Amino acid sequence: MAKAIMIQGTMSNAGKSLLTAGLCRIFRQDGYRTAPFKSQNMALNSFITPEGLEMGRAQVMQAEAAGITPSVLMNPILLKPSNDMGSQVIVNGEVIGTMSARDYFAYKSQLVPKVKQAYDKLASEYDIIVIEGAGSPAEINLKQEDLVNMGMAKMAKAPVLLVGDIDRGGVFAQLVGTVMLLEEDERQMVKGLIVNKFRGDKTILDPGLAMLEEKAGIPVVGVAPYLQIQVEDEDSLTERFEGNRQVDVIDIAVIRLPRISNFTDFNPLESIPGVSLRYVKRVQELQNPDMVILPGTKNTMEDLQWLRQNGLEAAILKLAEKGRIVMGICGGYQMLGSSLSDPEGVEAGGSMRGMGLLQMDTVFSKKKTRTQVEGVFTHVGGILESLEGVPFTGYEIHMGEPVFSGDTHGMNQVTDQVTGTQKEDGACAGNVYGTYVHGIFDREEAAKAMVSAIGKAKGLDVSEIQAVDFAAFKESQYDALAEGLRKHLDMKKIYQILEEGIE
Repeated sequence: MAKAIMIQGTMSNAGKSLLTAGLCRIFRQDGYRTAPFKSQNMALNSFITPEGLEMGRAQVMQAEAAGITPSVLMNPILLKPSNDMGSQVIVNGEVIGTMSARDYFAYKSQLVPKVKQAYDKLASEYDIIVIEGAGSPAEINLKQEDLVNMGMAKMAKAPVLLVGDIDRGGVFAQLVGTVMLLEEDERQMVKGLIVNKFRGDKTILDPGLAMLEEKAGIPVVGVAPYLQIQVEDEDSLTERFEGNRQVDVIDIAVIRLPRISNFTDFNPLESIPGVSLRYVKRVQELQNPDMVILPGTKNTMEDLQWLRQNGLEAAILKLAEKGRIVMGICGGYQMLGSSLSDPEGVEAGGSMRGMGLLQMDTVFSKKKTRTQVEGVFTHVGGILESLEGVPFTGYEIHMGEPVFSGDTHGMNQVTDQVTGTQKEDGACAGNVYGTYVHGIFDREEAAKAMVSAIGKAKGLDVSEIQAVDFAAFKESQYDALAEGLRKHLDMKKIYQILEEGIE
């Protein structure tokens, strides 16, 4: 069986996912077959494996850092919040239902054998497993039947590195307070502390680190700097939403829906020089973009109602009337149609009118489409007509199918990589476009073709527009992450902790 080490945090967004990815990369560089593992992930950013199974994108990112193919074994439980009180529960890549928080809390003990089975199988195939916790291990109300923090550490016999976020302030209280709230046997499992997201002169911090070690009785194994690494974010705690506010030569506005999902779709566009990609949640933030994107969402109908109530729908319709590009992906695509109906209560139930920009009706059903696809843009009009013939890859995750009316027809031809069947995807009308395919801009030629088409329509010289090979770009970022962590973590001590394990 593999040796294991676990990254736990004092709170959400302390940097567990990034540190896990960095250790996966370091161990891989050092010649070990390494895999990530997170027993339970709560996030709306998900991914479809080659088998058509659904898992959290954070573990996909970590698997990429480890140089291996993502597997649902790395994330046996995925919770996708559908509202403030409940989540869709996905186990081993398959939806088992939607549960309230209380119902799931009562049910989760039944999932312990599935978590152990997934972990044991993964551990039998690799040398090192880097396990990520969730939230904080000191959440007293959640410790019963815990299967994601100390419960998981005990199951895997994994020593724990506890991470605190100094950028938010109060890191010493975070770390010492978390350790104090653990049971004695749990405290014995914490073998190292990491101060994360540090900016400035570390020598000023040293006296505090000495006191931290004294009070916690645990060595500090590193002070990781605030690394400017561009890798995929786990969920809506991302700092991307508060990032770029400046308008560049080509301006793209992504609507920040309340239940936005898979916003990693737009990461390749952010990396193109001259392109501003802004996340917008108010009318006054929208301004006058060249393109508006309606992203995926876990609850299409409720998020469309939100658009309607805050005035963004009316503003987007005005931009469409002026000939600006409007594109919807997955749930955003469904919003663009004439109507949405939910006879089986998959979302909010009932029916509602859509934005009316595409002659298409969506009917939700309990059947969930989950597949990887390869495709090509085939029937594209308007400003983006030069995309015709451009290939793309991606994946579909949706409940509901379109019913076209009028002259509307598919925009793309795709091949389902799970079944091998071919089908049409998406639709367009004028400068309004929709697709079910997530990751449609991941390939360099697709992202470049779209940005070039927008630039050409604006009368710009597009000969100098350069997209990036996004897969190669991500590899460079994983290497930069590993290099940064090697400089600031005591890897000799971490290897010693890994080797000694726990009794």
